[in-house]
Amino acid sequence: MHAHLHCAGTVTQPQAELYYTQRTSEGGLLITEATCTQVEGHGYPNVPGIYTPEQIEAWKPVTQAVHERGGIFFCQLWHVGRASHSEYQPGGAPPQSSSAIAISEGQVFTPQGKAESYPVPRSLEVSEIPGIVKKYATAARNSLEAGFHGVEIHAANGYLIDQFLKSSVNKRTDQYGGSITNRCRFALEVVAAVADAVGPELTGIRLSPFSSFLEATDPESLDLNLQLVDKLSEMGIVYVHAVEARIAGASDLEGPVFGTLEPLRKAFKGTFMAAGGYKRDNGIKAIEDGHADLIAYGRDFISNPDLPLRFALDAPLTQYNRDTFYTPDQVVGYTDYPSLQDGVAPKELQNALS
Repeated sequence: MHAHLHCAGTVTQPQAELYYTQRTSEGGLLITEATCTQVEGHGYPNVPGIYTPEQIEAWKPVTQAVHERGGIFFCQLWHVGRASHSEYQPGGAPPQSSSAIAISEGQVFTPQGKAESYPVPRSLEVSEIPGIVKKYATAARNSLEAGFHGVEIHAANGYLIDQFLKSSVNKRTDQYGGSITNRCRFALEVVAAVADAVGPELTGIRLSPFSSFLEATDPESLDLNLQLVDKLSEMGIVYVHAVEARIAGASDLEGPVFGTLEPLRKAFKGTFMAAGGYKRDNGIKAIEDGHADLIAYGRDFISNPDLPLRFALDAPLTQYNRDTFYTPDQVVGYTDYPSLQDGVAPKELQNALS
């Protein structure tokens, strides 16, 4: 039963079609929830993958529905690395990481939803790394087959790629550890393989230079990310999506610290996207000031399926309920947030927009 549950839990559910179409706008870019590139990449219950034929098929009606409404849809490619549990791993093996250092705080939830301490991961052998890189490239090709327009490589928030980038986790002494150049190597190999598989113009990346999430930190973070972004520029990928540093505490009310991404913005020649607790007004200002080309919204977009419309009208937002962010419920806190249309006659809405 459990094994079957785990397998079924990696296939996108039908409700995802409604969730993403509710949030589609003409010409708007949607980035999926983090989607695993291989079975070892899982570390949270009920997370979709894009590595089996069944998973690819399940995404097709979702991408089709977004296409039909004129949206642009990228699949976010993910491997959690050490933020996993042996119950997600084939044969009950330890999770994969850059080094054999466990996450010391917080808890991991098993596929059955049981809270456990994070196990000590296994340091990947140099000989295994090309296989993981290749799985990213395959997942990118699978994404296009599933109907996505492109992919975003998740290299942020203390997951596998970030575990190679940040020195608090990466204690390797081979060509993947030590110097900034060596710590960037895995990330750049993944990007090169994905760009080669689907084209750099369909390849984006997400970075979190200042995040300490899952204990992935680096005293040289700015230098590290500048070097990384320089190389990403040379590769000609379509965008860098970076998370602003947050005010200490990072509670819901505290927004981004502006300017923290400025050096990266200057270093990257392509489209630059910023994220991190933006609201309508400071998002507009960030674009006007040339701080970024695009602003990404997460939490407010969960609770306001028609967020672009609300921003256009400067309409009030529905407050999100954080308690329902990570539940497996297919409706509550997922597809049941109201749109403005729900309470407005189409004609009035049309007048408001014109």
